[in-house]
Amino acid sequence: MGYNQDMQTYLEFEKPIAALEGQIRELRSVGGGSTGVDIVEEIHRLEGKVSEQIEKLYSDLDAWQKTQVARHPSRPHCSDYIDALVEDFTPLSGDRLYSEDHAIIAGLGRWQGQRVAVLGHEKGSDTQGRLKHNFGMARPEGYRKAIRIMDMAERFNLPVVTLVDTAGAYPGVGAEERGQSEAIARCTDKCLQIGVPFVSLIIGEGGSGGALALATASRILMLEHSIYTVASPEACASILWRSSSEADKAATSLKVTAQDLAKLGVIDRILNEPLGGAHRDRERMIQDVGMVVAEELARMSVKSPGELINERRQKFLDMGRIGIT
Repeated sequence: MGYNQDMQTYLEFEKPIAALEGQIRELRSVGGGSTGVDIVEEIHRLEGKVSEQIEKLYSDLDAWQKTQVARHPSRPHCSDYIDALVEDFTPLSGDRLYSEDHAIIAGLGRWQGQRVAVLGHEKGSDTQGRLKHNFGMARPEGYRKAIRIMDMAERFNLPVVTLVDTAGAYPGVGAEERGQSEAIARCTDKCLQIGVPFVSLIIGEGGSGGALALATASRILMLEHSIYTVASPEACASILWRSSSEADKAATSLKVTAQDLAKLGVIDRILNEPLGGAHRDRERMIQDVGMVVAEELARMSVKSPGELINERRQKFLDMGRIGIT
């Protein structure tokens, strides 16, 4: 589950890191496992420079760079968190109306001993997986499945945890014909109605209404280098500047980062990622998520269903009212 340097995909701004780690791989290859002092010392020196370079780059990422990190293919996905954190996970499929949507994983299990309902977008980790899960872009049946699971969670008094990672809802003709916007609206409404503790975590991309449908929660958390936005930077740039090449400018203007959204009061908490992003230490990131989500659920466990519903609704009504008396 840890970071594999040999399989690493480097982002555009990570070229200095790629060059240094390439040198390290060459030295190890030439050394052939030798413990010669010169080679070992040089490798240690280069590893130190890599750490310095990563710290320098990741201490001051702009919005577009954070967008690239949020989309990194090696970041832990929804299925990774479920496999590691949810004991006795029982997947539940289908919306009982049309079909199963693999873009959203849903089921019941135990999160650090507590029974929960878990839902999340799954992008897939390889070509076959991405096609199966439609790159995490759900169709109407995915959101209707989510509604069904949330209904079940409330019926059996189970807290709800959602893991959000999607570029947005699937915009295909078939999805629109089957009521995509209506399904998203009803799913968002269902989030506001359930009288159980509800935590949502943006683990990568939180794109448009497709993300909001699972993220209208009592507590909204974001990983440090994740994004949450009404439209992708590329889409925004195409609309405003008639060119997707202005995506970096759009990302800054949209305030997509966790840091910006925390200042605006849209999210409640930021989870720090390992140095260099969640993909460089997947195991640590997953463990941190497990502890923080359990902590948030425990804080809400003492509240009544009425309190949870009222506080959640008021939370969203208050957004955008900063400074208004």
